[in-house]
Amino acid sequence: MSTTDLLQTQPPAGYFRKLANPGPLGLFSFASTTFILSLFNMGARDITTPNLIVGMAFGVGGFVQLLAGMWEFACGNTFGATAFSSYGGFWISFALIFLPGSGILTAYTDAGQLHSALGIYLMAWFTFTFIMFLGTFRSSAALVSVFFFLTITFGLLGAAELSGHAVLSKWGGAFGLITAACAYYTGAAGLYATEGSTIQLPILPLSRPRY
Repeated sequence: MSTTDLLQTQPPAGYFRKLANPGPLGLFSFASTTFILSLFNMGARDITTPNLIVGMAFGVGGFVQLLAGMWEFACGNTFGATAFSSYGGFWISFALIFLPGSGILTAYTDAGQLHSALGIYLMAWFTFTFIMFLGTFRSSAALVSVFFFLTITFGLLGAAELSGHAVLSKWGGAFGLITAACAYYTGAAGLYATEGSTIQLPILPLSRPRY
């Protein structure tokens, strides 16, 4: 199974136009936004205010990834469409939480309630990501790695909010960086394979050929 097969299925029979592979676009937009937020979570360069992520989450992680998800629907790739559309929605919702003027953060006068609410929010995405992770076992090691480390990332960030242990947030940032690196790699592999580049990155297919 090639990278193109993983990220984009063939159009249905009778479909008159073959679409380009939206997989790399979705993976790159997800990876870039995750990379930035993960550095913020780790306190890189002593940054403690993560609000710059709002613009990135709206424009790239949210809107661009949502577009990739819609194009995956057109390509007949249910898994890619579900993943990109859902995580596009995640980034938009995340941006809304931290958007000044949205009133979401200021609605919580009790800091404990805010952390609990954020913890439940992140644990919901941990659950969704774990379900998606289970659907990658017949794809490739590259794609499995993305969802494996993303599952851990959400779990650590959710636990950090629910427990109040800031060190878990830093560990979540570290695993988020690994997730971003895996997503960058998988996206690059799909891009190079689609464009017939002389650079071919192995993705280690896990499914066996059918005879």
